Amino acid sequence: MELIIFIGLQASGKSSFYQRQLATGNAYDYVSKDLLYNNRNKARRQQQLIEEALQAGHSVVVDNTNATLADRAELIRQGRQYATTITGYYFESQVSQCLERNRTRSGKARVPDIAIFATLKRLVRPSYQEGFDQLFYVRLGDDDTFEIQHWKEDEISHG
Repeated sequence: MELIIFIGLQASGKSSFYQRQLATGNAYDYVSKDLLYNNRNKARRQQQLIEEALQAGHSVVVDNTNATLADRAELIRQGRQYATTITGYYFESQVSQCLERNRTRSGKARVPDIAIFATLKRLVRPSYQEGFDQLFYVRLGDDDTFEIQHWKEDEISHG
């Protein structure tokens, strides 16, 4: 079993990455707060959905910004209870690119620009010290393809 945690700004390509790279074959249960429209406590409901999937022996993808150490610590703790492999994908992106992609969204998928800036202020790059078994960088290219690289703990990225 695997618990995959996406980390990155809104409109950095997380959901597209899931659709193109991981959605085939129903290998993963997909959990995103964006899909919990009418739930008053999205964090609690997300935790319940992850718990149900792991109890059933399913691998899970958590598609949220997961910007802070605290956001990820709870997910990692939950995954460790089921002896899952914890994998993080950090979506490197330029704020200007995220703002541009966000403008092409419609309905509830589009967030106010200020939300992207607020997430940027809270965004902490992941580290193996948090408890990840695997970490990867993901970059969305100009041609809408994804470049995936193994994490280098000392590499610095600028958003």
